[in-house]
Amino acid sequence: MKKILLVDDHSIVRQGLKNLIELEADLEVTGEAGSGIEAIKLVRAQAFDIIVMDISMPDKNGVDTLRDLKHVAPDLPVLMLSGYAEEQYALNLIRSGCKGYLSKDAEPEEIITAIRAIANGKRYISAVLAELMTNEITQPHDKLLHETLSEREFQVFFKLASGRSATEIAEELFISIKTVSTYRTRILEKMSLKTNADLTYYAIKNALIT
Repeated sequence: MKKILLVDDHSIVRQGLKNLIELEADLEVTGEAGSGIEAIKLVRAQAFDIIVMDISMPDKNGVDTLRDLKHVAPDLPVLMLSGYAEEQYALNLIRSGCKGYLSKDAEPEEIITAIRAIANGKRYISAVLAELMTNEITQPHDKLLHETLSEREFQVFFKLASGRSATEIAEELFISIKTVSTYRTRILEKMSLKTNADLTYYAIKNALIT
């Protein structure tokens, strides 16, 4: 029996997933968290075989939670099941260590297939993600600007675009304000943008934030 932790700030979403998962004889939801902070606490307290997690959460988003989980439980696989389409986040999050990414619009059968594969130590690559990865290899010049960022640069970019100050980002990532400033400069250069407002506009335009 594979033990699953569901992480989503909407209880109705968690309940829907739980109902779906528990139709399967080999899968069991043994934990639920409404935030990234709750998820970290649960992972410290009990054992799971896989985490199914959303990106958009109020206190600690999925991007940050994924990074923290790599330190707390580096071998615990994560499936990102998000309201954002694969084109927005999948490649960045796969690089950051998640084992699979699906849109919440995916068919129930595919969600179960992905959970089962990842819980058994495999990576799940959807048809959409496979095409994105192929395009990245064969047509690297067609990358979206945010896809050129490193894992940490993407993390800082996401926070800047969401309106976080340099001080807040430094506190959340446990780095200096000077380091945040260095990352900001590098991000703006890579993306050919000039201000934080430009980052926010880019993120909204590309449906990275709402």
